[in-house]
Amino acid sequence: MQRDYMEYDVVIVGGGPAGLSAAIRLKQLAEEKGQEISVCLLEKGSEIGAHILSGAVIETGALSELIPDWKEKGAPLNTPALSDRFLYLTETESIQLPTPPQMHNHGNYIVSLGNFCRWLGEQAEALGVEIYPGFAAAEVLYHADGSVKGVATGAMGTGKNGDQPGEPGMELWARQTIFAEGCRGSLTKMLFERFALRDGADPQTYGIGIKELWEVKPENHKPGTITHTVGWPVDTATYGGSFLYHLEDNQVVVGYVVGLDYTNPYLSPFEEFQRFKTHPAIKGVFEGGRRLSYGARALSEGGIQSLPKLTFPGGLLVGDTAGFLNVPKIKGTHTAMKSATLAADAVFELLQANPEAQGLEATGYSARFKQSWLHEELHKVRNIRPSFRWGLWPAMIYSAIDTFLFRGKAPWTLRHKHADHEALRPASECTRIDYPKPDGVLTFDRLSSVFISNTNHSEDQPPHLKLKDASVPISFNLAKYDAPEQRYCPAGVYEIVGQEEGSPRLQINAQNCVHCKTCDIKDPSQNINWCTPEGGGGPNYPNM
Repeated sequence: MQRDYMEYDVVIVGGGPAGLSAAIRLKQLAEEKGQEISVCLLEKGSEIGAHILSGAVIETGALSELIPDWKEKGAPLNTPALSDRFLYLTETESIQLPTPPQMHNHGNYIVSLGNFCRWLGEQAEALGVEIYPGFAAAEVLYHADGSVKGVATGAMGTGKNGDQPGEPGMELWARQTIFAEGCRGSLTKMLFERFALRDGADPQTYGIGIKELWEVKPENHKPGTITHTVGWPVDTATYGGSFLYHLEDNQVVVGYVVGLDYTNPYLSPFEEFQRFKTHPAIKGVFEGGRRLSYGARALSEGGIQSLPKLTFPGGLLVGDTAGFLNVPKIKGTHTAMKSATLAADAVFELLQANPEAQGLEATGYSARFKQSWLHEELHKVRNIRPSFRWGLWPAMIYSAIDTFLFRGKAPWTLRHKHADHEALRPASECTRIDYPKPDGVLTFDRLSSVFISNTNHSEDQPPHLKLKDASVPISFNLAKYDAPEQRYCPAGVYEIVGQEEGSPRLQINAQNCVHCKTCDIKDPSQNINWCTPEGGGGPNYPNM
């Protein structure tokens, strides 16, 4: 199909905090210099913020650097953090532990990250950024010399089997392309291979975060209260913990994060989250309340030792698509924003020095990162997440030593030794976990949860969850691991049907997909390839 094209100085893929910050910074620099720069941003969600999900508690340092007068401009940071609790849970008891210094939230704000991104989008458009929501970047374009030329959006209306003409996508050519796709970006993982960006880096390790937004009774609502927990319901060998934040308007966000390096194929992160809410120290918050929304997403937890090379000819990686999350802080918004402004500075400098050149590499970005507070912050906490491979209590003791004695300057760096899917053990070596049935009041099933995520995909489109080998789910995943995709997916996308009749097969319910991308990470055979669906599909989170 013949595709039209548009040309820009910079194209940005992704409308999260990183992509929007890069766009804003580029336009600010052009305004300061009295020059013009054309910036286009693509967002696969139906609107800015539709696919954004996070806790979220936000540090304002990077925001203040980017937009010093954010308060006057009405940024939706309405609930200051007032108190922190850090609990260790057993099945029936809770023990308050000292709050680690990285988790002190004085001066921070509890926010809806989706609404914050909507506000950032307004700031970007006011500066002249062209934002196109509902258009998914589906292909990277290259110059003849191999450098990145831009991206192309996916075709629309080609039919379930791809056999209809449909509407061809649009090519967007750029002198520089900034990839801000979030965790496990569908284009970014191709760039990793093409430009060998992960050579010399530790394997990335991931978590899955599952979240609900509740409206609770006024007497149960304490604005500004922050609670984190470790321990039950997962065992001490599994990296996991919860967050519970009290927003404004009687709203509470509750969520659970499980490291995807867990070993038992019978573990279900979704079910562990539901079980967590039944703990005596937690369930009282939700009595008489109602659940408003649900969502899930993967997050990059490897830290500084797992960062890829950030630049390549014609493009850069920013935000969680590179892996800038500060895991001990449980925060990635300020780090994503800072990485993006550093990238924008380097891109603007490169374009100014080479006004006609295409496909150059903005190597100044990596240099700026190494000289920034962002590098210092991530380097200080680099050893905390990998220490949890020793188990909860050894890791807690080590983390205290690393934090208070060495102050993040230990003369060693703990390494991530393998990819998450390699940690899974055969089902025959593990104990089956029997989860209680949901009560529909405090605990819920997957399908009712997906319903309130407002997830929708056109059924008449090629499936975006692709198998490299259709026989593997039964011959390998089911035979060796009892088909863990039935349990690690928080949206009920993967089902084994026909097993009772002796002819099992994998059924993929792609319409349910909330775009968390866990399957692309945890599948033990690495047989599932998450590709972007038609633009506008997926969840539509209102206040997540």
